[in-house]
Amino acid sequence: MKKPIYESPLSSRYASDEMQYIFSPDKKFTTWHKLWIALARAEMELGLPVTQEQIDEMEAHVDEIDYEMAAQKEKELRHDVMAHIHTYGTQCPKAMPIIHLGATSCYVGDNTDVIIMREGLYLIRDKLVKALNNLAQFAERYKALPTLGFTHFQAAQLVTVGKRATLWMNDLLMDLEEVEHRISKLKLLGCKGTTGTQASFLELFEGDHEKCKELDRRIAKEMGFEATVPVSGQTYSRKVDSDVLYTLSAIAQSASKFATDVRLLCHLKEVEEPFESKQIGSSAMPYKRNPMRCERICSLARYVMADVANPTFTAATQWFERTLDDSANKRISVPEAFLAVDAILNIYINVAGGLVVHEKVIEKHILEELPFMASENIMMDAVKRGGNRQELHERIRVHSLEAGKNVKDRGLSNNLLDLIAEDPAFGMTREELTAHMEPARYIGRCPQQVEDFLREYVQPVLNAHQDALAEQDTELKV
Repeated sequence: MKKPIYESPLSSRYASDEMQYIFSPDKKFTTWHKLWIALARAEMELGLPVTQEQIDEMEAHVDEIDYEMAAQKEKELRHDVMAHIHTYGTQCPKAMPIIHLGATSCYVGDNTDVIIMREGLYLIRDKLVKALNNLAQFAERYKALPTLGFTHFQAAQLVTVGKRATLWMNDLLMDLEEVEHRISKLKLLGCKGTTGTQASFLELFEGDHEKCKELDRRIAKEMGFEATVPVSGQTYSRKVDSDVLYTLSAIAQSASKFATDVRLLCHLKEVEEPFESKQIGSSAMPYKRNPMRCERICSLARYVMADVANPTFTAATQWFERTLDDSANKRISVPEAFLAVDAILNIYINVAGGLVVHEKVIEKHILEELPFMASENIMMDAVKRGGNRQELHERIRVHSLEAGKNVKDRGLSNNLLDLIAEDPAFGMTREELTAHMEPARYIGRCPQQVEDFLREYVQPVLNAHQDALAEQDTELKV
């Protein structure tokens, strides 16, 4: 029995079947077939000796890939494109003489890469929409629930649980806009020849420049693109790969920020990611509920953010019309980035759709800090009663330090209100001071901000992508 060999965890553990198919050999090589058909059809329509019978034969075998023969041919020829030309030609003997006519390897290789990246971006876009939808429901539900805001991870003025979620959503909206921009800007390489001059096609068309241009236009249209790149060497500019991976890196950044926030909230026991009834948090400590899904998001996001360096170096080191040192790197860095972001968003959707909020813990933490936050309002109230603002400010500062020592050094409760009530400079009873301890008084416009944000920015996006929301979420593999 043959022992298992290494397999990328992105395939075996993390990425969805949909994204794996987009970067699969079947998708790649059937797209090569479609490009050869598009080339042959355009050449026939522009007057070259290609027949409809040959095109029909190619179309009849468009989805058939003889992997065994292709592997044998590549071992013999040491060239993957020529191996598949011969393999396809064996299946289509009448069309064999005209397959790949006038083209170079990058015709199928580069055009397929652009097609596949675009399809990958469509899937990423749909998953961004699903994550937004889950967060939108969460934000709406908790738009008015006060919680401690944090700056420097130190307690700051109150926000609401829902308002904090809008920060995560705003990052995703920026990412979605960038994804849609990137999709709109993708162009096919087209048929540019070995050094981008279209010399072979100019020869085939007997010097007719307009037919060379029309060939590009017809292939682009058949493959679902509005245009091809205006100029190129043998390949499309590798800056395209760099730009696409920057887009994926931006999504990883947003997801990691979200997941890190949830991990911190989990430590505070305020908000937790979904935890299934039989899930084990630790092999040694049965009581633990580790935020493993958010940790996985951060882990995969780190990989994507580091991976973006690959195409940047590749783009910077392409010599003149091309070198081949891009190929091996491209085969790994681009698909792996897509699979990793796909996995990240699968987890993001799952976590955002099942966040657990512990309202009593949140309230407890607020009440521990609220006396400090209420001090300015208390001071203003005391001034209205005839107090001196500067003297009261100093008295609150001294009392706050004393209350802080009680909490930090003695492990006692925050007794700032008691200290103020006992200070005649304020002239306020404990009951009057307690009136300032209503958390809803300190959340500003949070509920209205959430409502405005959802109505003006999020809902239009969700309305525009109802098809994505109708699709079932991908189940987590592990």
